Amino acid sequence: MTSENTDPGTPGTVRPGGRTARVRASVLQAAGDALVEHGFHRLDLADVARRAEVGKTTLYRRWGTTTSLIADLLADMAEQTQPRTETGSLTEDLKANARLVTRTLTDPRQGPLFKAVIAAAGCDERTAHALHRFHATRIKEWAPCVDAAVARGELPAGTDADEVIRAVSAPLYFRLLVSGGPLDAAVADRAAAAADSAARAGAYVS
Repeated sequence: MTSENTDPGTPGTVRPGGRTARVRASVLQAAGDALVEHGFHRLDLADVARRAEVGKTTLYRRWGTTTSLIADLLADMAEQTQPRTETGSLTEDLKANARLVTRTLTDPRQGPLFKAVIAAAGCDERTAHALHRFHATRIKEWAPCVDAAVARGELPAGTDADEVIRAVSAPLYFRLLVSGGPLDAAVADRAAAAADSAARAGAYVS
């Protein structure tokens, strides 16, 4: 097996077609299944290869390490993120964002997958970097709705759009990982309303 210090490059940055794309899709599906079932510390490339029905040599050559595989899994999730909703209202835009995050975190597959990846990021630098990149992608997708609200005069000039979007999702992740409280549409709307009120009050002006 390739050493955990091997860096085969940055996976997920090329969008191959044909058989290569099918192999990648099968492997990432299998990796996600294994993470949900067993967690990061029991993730094994040989097991993923068996689940995906691909040769171990192919998997080791392309990904090399479990952390590279997780990085590619997160890249794939970022690629498949739903486009942001355009409503023309900051309140409705933030509510749409909060509800999307909540649906993701309560999904029978995505919720446990996020828990496993976040746990892995706490002890592995490459996984943490991949997770940060994933969240940065999601924030940049939704930040324009805040910029548009500034342009419409709904928010004060200088409002940090990224911080507003972070404020929407932060209490939702807290419930998922720390408090174990319920996650539903009402909770999502409350998180959006809190971020909305704080932004209008100038809390995120940089």
